[in-house]
Amino acid sequence: MGMMGQRGSNRSLRARLRWLVPGIGLKRWLLLLLAGATLLGLGIAYVLLDLYRTVEVPAAVSLLTLQFAPRLVRAAVLGVVGLALMAWALARIQRTLLAPFLRPGQDLGLALSEYRRRGRGPRIVAIGGGTGLSTLLRGLKAHTSNLTAVVTVADDGGSSGRLRRSLGVLPPGDFRNCIAALADDEALTTQLFQYRFGAGPEFGGHSFGNLFISAMAEVTGSFEQALLESSRVLSIRGQVLPSTLQDVTLVGELSTVGEHLSRVEGESQITKREGAIQRVYLQPDNAPAFPGAIRAILEAELIVLGPGSLYTSLLPNLLVRDLTEAIAASRAEKVYVCNTATQPGETSGYSVRDHVLAIERHTRPGLFPSVLANSRLAGELLPGLEWVRNEPGLNGQHRVMEADVADAERPWRHDSTKLAAALINLIHQAEPNRPLPETNNTTKENWQ
Repeated sequence: MGMMGQRGSNRSLRARLRWLVPGIGLKRWLLLLLAGATLLGLGIAYVLLDLYRTVEVPAAVSLLTLQFAPRLVRAAVLGVVGLALMAWALARIQRTLLAPFLRPGQDLGLALSEYRRRGRGPRIVAIGGGTGLSTLLRGLKAHTSNLTAVVTVADDGGSSGRLRRSLGVLPPGDFRNCIAALADDEALTTQLFQYRFGAGPEFGGHSFGNLFISAMAEVTGSFEQALLESSRVLSIRGQVLPSTLQDVTLVGELSTVGEHLSRVEGESQITKREGAIQRVYLQPDNAPAFPGAIRAILEAELIVLGPGSLYTSLLPNLLVRDLTEAIAASRAEKVYVCNTATQPGETSGYSVRDHVLAIERHTRPGLFPSVLANSRLAGELLPGLEWVRNEPGLNGQHRVMEADVADAERPWRHDSTKLAAALINLIHQAEPNRPLPETNNTTKENWQ
């Protein structure tokens, strides 16, 4: 019990000392408050001094004001008591005012310290879609609140496709996953947003998150405003933006036996057909990029592509020409995060080199000069999956970094914490003064 009590008191002391951490933005206002209280105290002291000299006071007042002690001792004792009372009252006022915004048991000092730290974090733009993008965002939000997710709008399957066809909205599924990943209370938000209604003619198969965003689009009058208001309601760390507001269709060209090319329309249909994907493109092919996404890319310190489905989640964003031009013009660090495992019907047999060459075949050489590949090829993959291996053979202009970024239990997916740490390390190499994340992961680099 003694040891536990000591640990508890140590944690309590550390929590109080967090109020003194530089950068919280609180100490300057405490000093201003103290200066105001001092001036007010001087004013009251002048009045009391005048009364003391002109009016005879009872003996009890002399005892309470420590008239029997030297003046310096009186000043010290009264000053310490006054400061303690002010600090206690201020803490209670702040806790009362901020209680509606704190989770149960959350320490106020820690919450403010973490908020300020993330607010000073690097400006990062993550481009993609599907579960890969939400995994990345889940890890990065612990390091920075200056996050922008640029999401594909080519999804036409499942609940998103049905809402897209019936209501004319952009497919909300990938946006729902990103908003849930960036939410402050992620566990509850994810459970709510991913909830799917049972069988039924109206809502059967729809997720609550998809319906929520679609309803918000109807209420606010636009899909982009719906994303903004949804983000505010859920207090997410960052912003989620579409790559374009144009209603686009992803078209794929597949090669079959005898090198015959077949044309398949619809993101959900491309991987269902037999044949190797040769290229994908958008219809219409001149869709304008969303201005907010362009602005975020040009202001970013780090631009991350992936992880995610190469042809159906990543490339649809890069096929928006204005977006690709903005990435090329940006002075940010640019890194492509390669998948840990292949995807049947999409990247079967692909190496890291094959992924990079496919991206450059659809865009331009050197768009993402840095490549992050998984180094831990251990564990059991799902049937039909293969490891994406880092084979040499790129054109010498790529910095290929290897790190253990795979999930220990599901190695065909990335571990959000490991992946975020590896990317923050990349920023640290460009800015050595930026603090490093706490991790034991090591990154190996080579140029290919």
